Amino acid sequence: MDIYVVKEGDTIDAIASAYRTTPEEISYANQIPYPYRLAVGQALLLESGTSLRTGRSAVANGYAYPYISPWVLRQTLPYLTGMFVFSYGFTVEGELLSPVPSDAWMLETAAEFGRDSILTLTPLGPDGRFSNNLIHGMLENEEGKERLMEELLAEMRRSSFSGVDVDFEYILAEDRDLFTGFVAELTRRMNAEGYRVSVALAPKTSADQPGLLYEGKDYRGLGEAANEVLLMTYEWGYKYGPPMAVAPLNKVRQVVEYALTEIPPEKILLGVPNYGYDWILPFVRGESQAVTIGHVEAVQIAINNGVPIQYDETAQSPFFLYERDGVMHEVWFEDVRSLERKYDLIREFGLRGMGVWQIMRLFRAMWLLYEDVFEIS
Repeated sequence: MDIYVVKEGDTIDAIASAYRTTPEEISYANQIPYPYRLAVGQALLLESGTSLRTGRSAVANGYAYPYISPWVLRQTLPYLTGMFVFSYGFTVEGELLSPVPSDAWMLETAAEFGRDSILTLTPLGPDGRFSNNLIHGMLENEEGKERLMEELLAEMRRSSFSGVDVDFEYILAEDRDLFTGFVAELTRRMNAEGYRVSVALAPKTSADQPGLLYEGKDYRGLGEAANEVLLMTYEWGYKYGPPMAVAPLNKVRQVVEYALTEIPPEKILLGVPNYGYDWILPFVRGESQAVTIGHVEAVQIAINNGVPIQYDETAQSPFFLYERDGVMHEVWFEDVRSLERKYDLIREFGLRGMGVWQIMRLFRAMWLLYEDVFEIS
């Protein structure tokens, strides 16, 4: 595959002719609707006849809610190693709570494609937010911990899940070792019956990094306890923060380099965001709230407002500004250029692969490029 950046005056027909392909093939790979309008600065993935594949395999996992479009799931599953169902909850007493709506159809569809399904366990409270009180209560309750592990094993046995992903965030510093012990014991029990355990890690750059998001996560301990880990290398630019790249490459690299001092590369999955944000300017902390958008949608916003897409060389991320109804907006998202740089990190450091948050929107070029670089395992 080749990556081509649209210039002033380009048309899809002219690009197709230059690359000996067709407008329909370009449209399919890049999800460009008829009449094939383009934005200056838009990055296109083009079939060149030459693969970038190095011969090495890599994992490609993706998170999905049970209300994902069946069409989107079917379009994405061929490129996945594992589908992570988000999410199962629990009570302090260890009762396992199934997602609503039911995920049964997702497991059936994944099995139809021969793909793994993984149960994602989260401490989400009634308000939909991560609750460190719930985490603390369960970890301190020996009977609750025991019941939760038994109910997870029972769910494995009666369903087609192949493993558990533990996604606990905002763990209290005082619960750090208890959490690591919980993951270690869960992994021991799951592995004994042929199931795997992964754990999501906040993007730390040092062992003693301060902050509620980081202090409860012991990279070395969790790397030893679980079968694999996911580095949540996204959300530098986030809904309530100032406009910036969601996953700037310079920041992502720092997290990977630290993680490799604590965890073997073959256990590490790189987190990759499948979303961007649209901020209203000026940003006002405590008041501003960005709108979550998809990467295909971001390009259409640029086209509809007649603005070029720019590219930040430090963050290795695309962005643009536009004005609507007298209000300025700033948009950051991912394209095949920024994704290629992230895939380069997987190759450079020999990581296990990537985990995508989340696959609710289809970004076909993401998967076509990954498949061009790696043999998906």
